[in-house]
Amino acid sequence: MVKIAFDPIYSHPLPENHRFPMLKYELIPQQLLHEGTCTSNHFFKPSACQHEVVLDTHDEFYFNRLIEQQVSPSEQRRIGFPLSPELVNRELVITQGTIDIALHALKHGVGLNVAGGTHHAFAERGEGFCLLNDMAIASNFLLKNEYCQRILIIDLDVHQGNGTAKLLENNPKVFTFSMHGRTNYPFHKEQSDLDIELENGTTGKAYLTLLTEHLPRIIELFQPDFAFYLAGVDILNTDKFGRLEVSLEECKQRDEFVFKTLKNLDIPIAVALGGGYSPDIKVIVEAHCNTFRRAVELFD
Repeated sequence: MVKIAFDPIYSHPLPENHRFPMLKYELIPQQLLHEGTCTSNHFFKPSACQHEVVLDTHDEFYFNRLIEQQVSPSEQRRIGFPLSPELVNRELVITQGTIDIALHALKHGVGLNVAGGTHHAFAERGEGFCLLNDMAIASNFLLKNEYCQRILIIDLDVHQGNGTAKLLENNPKVFTFSMHGRTNYPFHKEQSDLDIELENGTTGKAYLTLLTEHLPRIIELFQPDFAFYLAGVDILNTDKFGRLEVSLEECKQRDEFVFKTLKNLDIPIAVALGGGYSPDIKVIVEAHCNTFRRAVELFD
């Protein structure tokens, strides 16, 4: 059975301007349950990630300041959220959720997290609504414990996974692949193992052509035995920040291509949501739910 990490702590109070982006984390499971795609048996609540696991990836001084609530106001502005104990715990739960779904995927082909993809977090700092880098932490955990040998990170959020690229730049056992807006945030890009930079207005057809050209080639050359997939839906033409022209149907085709490509090669895949900022919350939820629907159809 497909397993999906979900934690209802997302309902913790936040300032008004942060509530809308967080709403999807509650609505996605509700929609999947309501329509019958999932049952309660698909969902599980992760615990908080152990600190020593985080410290295999993140700087101890930075992490201790997060735990002790000593991050400066300027650092909090860079993160984008006001810091709180609940927020830090949420990030630890998200991270453990990504580890848990990866372990599940090793046995059952796929696991999904109703959150995650916190790819802007660096070893010594957070930014872009990211405190800890869940996929980098999970990658290091899998490799350290010899669950796999070669990991491919497929980052299809519209924003470059700059933190992920930097954290894993010297790890030959991890290949970082990012398709993102060339002129979009972050404005200083790091170097992934492969970056495909997209111009503003890139169509869904062009987007899918690039993906179908490069992903099989990466897999053939790198030969991964595990993959993380960051399935951001901020590539949509309705997104406030995406600047691309990808339709809802084409976003769905993207997910299907990634899932089928990896499944056909028996490469386990752990999926995290990433971004989505369309003004209509129904569009965000529908796009993310498409990812879960296709995973359940193919793997359940």
